Amino acid sequence: MDSGLSRQLFTRLLLVAPVVFGVVTLTFLVARVFAPDPVALYIPPQADEELRHKIRVELGLDKSIPEQYGVFLADLAQGDLGESTITGRPVTSDLWDRLPATVELAVVSLTFAIVIGVPLGVLAGARRDGPLDFSVRGITLIGMALPSFWLGLVLILIFFVILGWLPGPVGRLPLGAVAPEKITGLYTLDSLIRGDLTLWWESVRHLILPGLTLGVVIVAPITRVARASMVEVMRSEYIRTPKALGIRKQVIYFRYALKNALLPIVTMIGTIVGFVFTGAVLVEAVFNWPGMGKYGLDAILKSDFTALQGFVVVASVTYIVAFFLVDIVYMLIDPRTR
Repeated sequence: MDSGLSRQLFTRLLLVAPVVFGVVTLTFLVARVFAPDPVALYIPPQADEELRHKIRVELGLDKSIPEQYGVFLADLAQGDLGESTITGRPVTSDLWDRLPATVELAVVSLTFAIVIGVPLGVLAGARRDGPLDFSVRGITLIGMALPSFWLGLVLILIFFVILGWLPGPVGRLPLGAVAPEKITGLYTLDSLIRGDLTLWWESVRHLILPGLTLGVVIVAPITRVARASMVEVMRSEYIRTPKALGIRKQVIYFRYALKNALLPIVTMIGTIVGFVFTGAVLVEAVFNWPGMGKYGLDAILKSDFTALQGFVVVASVTYIVAFFLVDIVYMLIDPRTR
């Protein structure tokens, strides 16, 4: 890696640090200052003042806001996000245990969206105003308008209730099935490593509907951005030259044009990565998928103040890291940004 690129990476890393600090600070202030008193979430309204004070001390809310903030930062620096009142376990451990389920769902949905969306957008943009372009624009418009939870329910109705081809919303495995011995936490991978093809097939079947639902939701914006970027690139002078030389259209589209249309596509994918990892709450809820998004939703429904705060911090940092990685990819594919 050349020194110029290293300096750029270091500079961007320095810029990320205050953003993370700002997000963490804002999360703390919203949770402590603007939100209702968390003590009220843990005790009945008729509780006496002694019990209220005891809960306040246990939560560390008896200290001043600056003191609470200092403790919060010190704990966060050690990876301590507090203890969930519902599970009785550290929030960090809860989120870590749920990460593999989210990763598995994210990989399937992102792969589907990128493999389908990018080529479709490239072809639609390269053949602007043709039948394919009109079809793609219409389908993606519908896809962006569809609520993810509604699409998930429709797919369950069709493929589980009516056709019986795929399992219902029972999580990652059939009810009563024993999960494979944990190696990576990814059921599809762990069952393959153990040579249990029956369990692998069951984990794949349970992954299809939630992966397809989330994939359809995110394929629409990727396709539209790819199309818009290709439309702009195809008007450029450097595309007319290979056309005049008689180079095959597929080579022009995917070798010359796509390379210069990648930046907006990478930006969109970076945004979607953050959404898939922490924002796919409704999809995970519909399919009872035990990922981080469902953990955040359960924290809201059960008034688990500490778990919700930890989830928000992780979700915010995930988005920041995703955009930091986008910056790195920018520098690798476009020398002008270095």
